[in-house]
Amino acid sequence: MLAAATVDDPRWAAVAARDAKADGKFVYSVKTTGVYCRPSCGARQARPENVQFHATAADAERAGFRPCRRCKPDQASLAEQHAAKVADLCRLIENAEHVPSLETLANRAGLSVYHLHRVFKTITGLTPRAYAAAHRANRVRAELDRSGTVTDAIYGAGYNSNGRFYEEANGVLGMTPTSYRAGGTNMDIRFAIGECSLGSILVAASERGVCAILLGDDPDELARELQDRFPRAVLIGGDAGFEELVAKVVGLVEAPRLGLDLPLDVRGTVFQQRVWQALREIPAGKTVSYTEIAKRIGVPKSVRAVAQACSANPLAVAIPCHRVVRNDGGLSGYRWGVERKRVLLDREANG
Repeated sequence: MLAAATVDDPRWAAVAARDAKADGKFVYSVKTTGVYCRPSCGARQARPENVQFHATAADAERAGFRPCRRCKPDQASLAEQHAAKVADLCRLIENAEHVPSLETLANRAGLSVYHLHRVFKTITGLTPRAYAAAHRANRVRAELDRSGTVTDAIYGAGYNSNGRFYEEANGVLGMTPTSYRAGGTNMDIRFAIGECSLGSILVAASERGVCAILLGDDPDELARELQDRFPRAVLIGGDAGFEELVAKVVGLVEAPRLGLDLPLDVRGTVFQQRVWQALREIPAGKTVSYTEIAKRIGVPKSVRAVAQACSANPLAVAIPCHRVVRNDGGLSGYRWGVERKRVLLDREANG
């Protein structure tokens, strides 16, 4: 009777599979040994009639069980330890005048350089250097928005010389700092509006790559959205050569599994960049929840912020925010309409 009740409990499947994703959600105790374990514990599997489930380690200890010496369920899990270390490294990077070397970061975390690089990218979606660049870009944008002069912004963003700032400015901003402060003045953006099976589509590109892929029902509204995004840029209608690029993007919409082999000009805050990078790593034909994305970038409590970053994505399909769903698998929150999201997912699933 006890064995049947345990086997019927969905938590038993996690224990039988030693599922590390279940760690932190519950623990289980074994009455014959007097210990309690994580679901992922590698110890010999207990007989189900001897197993009892507990919501927390404290509950198990109150029931008279002691922590397993092998999986140490009374301590932070390895994933939690890694997340805490990466959060500490992110703060170090953000406060450093110069980007710390991988060796410095690895020593701080107590990991090898290789392991640190892999763990950092797994949790944030970016390498340490890319994270540092994204953070610097965010600081530069913020300072340019509020500082009286470009020089004030340079030092406010943490640069110790004008020369170093101007060396990096175009890579950080996608334009000169003066143009950025003027809302993109003197920056050329080519664009074209066409039709696809999902309605109207606008494709825009700067010198750096595709900077907007917008979907909608009203072509004029798409053009206004582009203008709002780059209020003082020079918007230029695409020529015949640009139409070829539009055709490639339309091809992506019609067959999203094929991917888009074109350079992208992706601009956003540090957090948005982390979310968008995580989205690009979701395989075609697969979906993940907003909660899972938040966990992957090391901020499990920021589910709402993840959803907001998805809704701010300016590159439909190329950055596949349509692959993010609710925890129950339901579709919601797609910037270009839930029905378009459904069609894209169906095409990938059947593609």
